[in-house]
Amino acid sequence: MKESVKGSAPPSVDERYTQWKSLVPVLYDWLANHNLVWPSLSCRWGPQLEQATYKNRQRLYLSEQTDGSVPNTLVIANCEVVKPRVAAAEHISEFNEESRSPFVKKYKTIIHPGEVNRIRELPQDSKIVATHTDSPEVLIWNVETQANRHAVLGVAASRPDLTLTGHKDDAEFALAMCPTEPFVLSGGKDKCVILWSIHDHVTSLAAEVASNGKQGTKSGGNGEKTTKGPSIGPRGIYKGHKDTVEDVQFCPSSVNEFCSVGDDSCLILWDARLGSTPAFKVEKAHDGDLHCVDWSPHDINFILTGSADNTVHMFDRRKFTNGGAGCPVYKFEGHDAAVLCVQWCPDKSSVFGSAAEDGILNIWDHEQVGKKLDAAGPKLPNDPPGLFFRHAGHRDKVVDFNWNASDPWTIVSVSDDCGSTGGGGTLQIWRMIDLIYRPEEEVLAELDKYRSHIMGCNNP
Repeated sequence: MKESVKGSAPPSVDERYTQWKSLVPVLYDWLANHNLVWPSLSCRWGPQLEQATYKNRQRLYLSEQTDGSVPNTLVIANCEVVKPRVAAAEHISEFNEESRSPFVKKYKTIIHPGEVNRIRELPQDSKIVATHTDSPEVLIWNVETQANRHAVLGVAASRPDLTLTGHKDDAEFALAMCPTEPFVLSGGKDKCVILWSIHDHVTSLAAEVASNGKQGTKSGGNGEKTTKGPSIGPRGIYKGHKDTVEDVQFCPSSVNEFCSVGDDSCLILWDARLGSTPAFKVEKAHDGDLHCVDWSPHDINFILTGSADNTVHMFDRRKFTNGGAGCPVYKFEGHDAAVLCVQWCPDKSSVFGSAAEDGILNIWDHEQVGKKLDAAGPKLPNDPPGLFFRHAGHRDKVVDFNWNASDPWTIVSVSDDCGSTGGGGTLQIWRMIDLIYRPEEEVLAELDKYRSHIMGCNNP
């Protein structure tokens, strides 16, 4: 089920948005629209803080990319996530595009040295986050112990809890945390993939605490001068790309295996046990630069890639050959612009999302591709195989999104649509109605159970 079916002439952004908004009460179980003060390039869920009868409270990590009149910041917000089948349809549809949602409240602001291009949380301790900015370093923050700062012009930047060094040029976007160990992975303009272990900081930190009785001075109130924090060098530097590394990802079950994609159109698989050269390299994974990659947490053979060629490819590493050939098992063609972000659904193994510069966030189910192709009957010409939901609530490029592991069908997405909204971009938190993704037999049984009520609604 999708938000709309394209006609012969594509609708304008305003037409598409108006059509989408009219369908919100039908397609969504819950939606919160939050107009941002400044554009955000990254959004991530933090830990769940509290469970209540009708909603849960959860941390949300965001960036603020300012115009220089105030500092760039890393924002920690508290978000109230309404539970499934609680919100009324009329309430879901009543939101103001130019206002800030009451469900999202800023909790803490960290003054970031440079704009935040990407945020990743540590799976073993989600209050520890890593950030990329326009520099060679990766910055590690404990968002709970960092002081809350007031973002005013001239204020000193907050002091990172740890700085990861090793890149020879800017590392802006490629960043990942290992699911099994506190390892960090990064890629950058130096064409390198670099691996660190936060464990390497533990020994030096213990020595610092023993000698000082506490950690080094952290940044406090506004105007306080910061001191340079601790730093560590890499465990390994991996060379194989011929251009900027745009994204990296760990194998969900191994600290030694990871993958990377870049502007050289290559997908590279690495194994730290085999040295610093590629374990396998797909020379032409797409017909354009690769912007994003994700490794399935459900089946470690499946890897997704998204590209400037507007497509998402799904690879099965069992089908790679020794000669370097690697053809995708599926190609997903449902975007009209470069794909910026892909991520597997934490709840259903065959489902994933993709966000693009066309302002659309598509939800796919690769298990439906073969079924759709084999099914008898007519097929709409613009109905991409595998696509079952299209989120069109953003009015310009969707730069990031994140599935909620604590509430698996809830997604946070952020777009750079300042020109359309009159603000700094749009943050949306949404959950499609469960009738869309639940097994067909379950849905039909439920609809049959309420058949008389439904028919009554249609015939007042």
